[in-house]
Amino acid sequence: MVDIATRVHNHNWKIDPVVRSLIDTDFYKLLMCQSIFRNRPDTNVVFSLINRTKSVRLAELIDEGELREQLDHVRSLSLKRGESTWLRGNTFYGKRQMFRPDFMEWFENLRLPAYHLEKRDGQYELTFEGKWPEVMLWEIPALAVIMELRSRAILKDMRKFELQVLYARAMTRLWEKIERLRNIPDLKIADFGTRRRHGYLWQDWCVQAMQEGLGSAFTGTSNCLIAMKRDIEAIGTNAHELPMVYAALATDDARLAQAPYQVLADWHEEHDGNLRIILPDTYGTEGFLKNAPAWLASWTGIRIDSGDPAAAAEIAIRWWKDQGEDPREKLVIFSDGLDVEMIERLYAQFNGRVKVSFGWGTNLTNDFRGFVPGDALAPFSLVCKAVSANGRPTVKLSDNPNKAMGPKDEIARYKRVFGVGDQIAREVQV
Repeated sequence: MVDIATRVHNHNWKIDPVVRSLIDTDFYKLLMCQSIFRNRPDTNVVFSLINRTKSVRLAELIDEGELREQLDHVRSLSLKRGESTWLRGNTFYGKRQMFRPDFMEWFENLRLPAYHLEKRDGQYELTFEGKWPEVMLWEIPALAVIMELRSRAILKDMRKFELQVLYARAMTRLWEKIERLRNIPDLKIADFGTRRRHGYLWQDWCVQAMQEGLGSAFTGTSNCLIAMKRDIEAIGTNAHELPMVYAALATDDARLAQAPYQVLADWHEEHDGNLRIILPDTYGTEGFLKNAPAWLASWTGIRIDSGDPAAAAEIAIRWWKDQGEDPREKLVIFSDGLDVEMIERLYAQFNGRVKVSFGWGTNLTNDFRGFVPGDALAPFSLVCKAVSANGRPTVKLSDNPNKAMGPKDEIARYKRVFGVGDQIAREVQV
C-alpha cells in the first residue's frame, strides 16, 4: 500500500502528475463521449470552470505556473496499450465490446485540445472550446487538477509526521463510516468521488478500504483507471451535460421541450437497451416525469442528483405506479451530497419500496473537515460545465435553484417551457 503521507511530503519533484492517464476519469464520460461521437460529433461547445464556493479563492492558493504545468501534462497524455485493451475487451454491465471499434480508434489517437486560463477576482477562469467529443473529456481532469493542487497548497508546509497524523485521522474517519455502513443489510454503494477528490492516491486508498470493509456491498467505482487497476466494476451512465447541450441546440420552444427525451432516445439506440437509468432533474424532475413518453416507464430506474432526495424518490414512485409499473422492481440511485447519515436515512425510508443504491462522492474521497486550521481542507463546490453549444448558451435548472446556471433570460424561458414553478433552495456544499 502506498505511503500517502510520504508521497505528499515529497511533492517537490520536478512534476508529480495529478492526472496520470486519459482514463483517470469517470466512466460515464466515456459512455457519453461515444454517443456524442456518433450522434453530434461536429457540435462546437465551450466548457468552463465554475467555483460555486466564492470564499475559496483558488487563484490565491494555486500557483499559475504549476497549474499550467499540470494542464500541459494532461494534454501530453494518450491512451496506453493496456488501457485500450481493457476498454476494448472488458465486459461492462454484462456487455462485451461496450465501446465500438470506430470510437476506440478515434480515442486511441486523441490528445486533449488547448485550454484558456486567466485570473480574475481571485479565481481562475479556465475554459475549453472545440468539438464536443474532444472538449468534454477535459471536465474530469480539469477538476481533478484544481482540487489536488488546492490540497497540495494547503499541505505544502506540513512536515512528514504532521502529514502522517493527518492521513491517519482521515483513514480512521472513513473506516468509522464504513463500520456504520456495514450495519445496513443489502447495501449497494459505489464510489462516485473522482471529480472533487482530495487526490488520486487518496481516492485509490478509499476504494481499497471500501472493498475490504464492505465486500460485495461495494459495487464499484466511477473511476476507470482505478476500476482497471483494482479489477472492479466501472460504474456510470450519463449526466446533465447531454440534455443541456441538446436543449441549447433546439431552435424553438417545441424542440426545446422535447430535447431531454431525444437525449434518452439516442441513448437507448446507442446502448441497445442497456444502461437505462434516467437522470430527470436537469429541468425539474416533476415536470420531466409528467411529460415523459410512455416508453420511459419501462426503464430500469432513475438517478437523483439535486433537491430533496426523498421528495424526488416519492415523485418517481408515484409516476411508476401511475404508469402501471411496480416500483419495487425499479432502481433509485441517490448521488447528491451523500454522507453516512443521509445514506442511513434514505435506506430506511425506501428499502423494500424500490431497489436502493448509492453513488457516494465528495464526502467519501475528500472528507478532511476539521483537520487543519481554518478548516482549509473542507470540501467545496467546484464544477466544469458546458456553457454554450454552437454559440447558444446552455441552461441547467435543477431541482435546487442554487444549482441553476445560464443567462437569466434563458433561465426564465426554460422555466416557462418546462413548467417549473417555485422551488425550495438547498445549500450547495459539494
